[in-house]
Amino acid sequence: MTEDVGSKSLADVAYERIRDSLLTLEIRPGDPLYDEGLAKELGVGRTPVREALKRLELDRLVVTYPRRGTFATRVEVTDLAFISEIRAQLEPLAASRAARVASAAARERLRLIVSAVESFDVDNASVVETLQLDARVHQGIYAAAGNPHLEDVLIRYDNLATRIWCMVLDRLPDLSRHVHEHIDLLQAVIDKDEARAADLARAHVNGFEKAVRTALFAA
Repeated sequence: MTEDVGSKSLADVAYERIRDSLLTLEIRPGDPLYDEGLAKELGVGRTPVREALKRLELDRLVVTYPRRGTFATRVEVTDLAFISEIRAQLEPLAASRAARVASAAARERLRLIVSAVESFDVDNASVVETLQLDARVHQGIYAAAGNPHLEDVLIRYDNLATRIWCMVLDRLPDLSRHVHEHIDLLQAVIDKDEARAADLARAHVNGFEKAVRTALFAA
């Protein structure tokens, strides 16, 4: 969730910063987004902000209504089931494919992610740091799978799942286990174990849905 500003267009920078504010719920579901205010806050022109908002609408993170404006999309409980249904099919596909086709360089990048997860201090980490690590794990596997179309779809649905996760992050009883179970998944990909990678990815998605649903209904 960080970017090298020097290598990106202003529209890319605006997109990533607004996206991160949406994912972490700094911009709450249903909140209006004003291009003039966002441009001033981000230190860019209104045109890059408008381009960013168009991309975010394709990601289903914002919605624009004629004559009313642009708003952060609402998060409904039914969204969790729909998103999980898709991820339960595609996450195992990406994990098994990554186990099969990942290059030596990609596997080395995954080993670095394993080290990052092993040393991560969940109890003292900020929400943003936790989300950054989670995104690094998932996007590392998506990239290793070597299918840009699958990667694009999964990043979008992972972002939608992240918004729901943020709604209950402070109520999850075993966040450390959720974070550290990534280690076995990453190791299965590194070890070229397609079946185990797929099974662990599916279990991770199902466990995520169960934990979030429990937290939502316990609120």
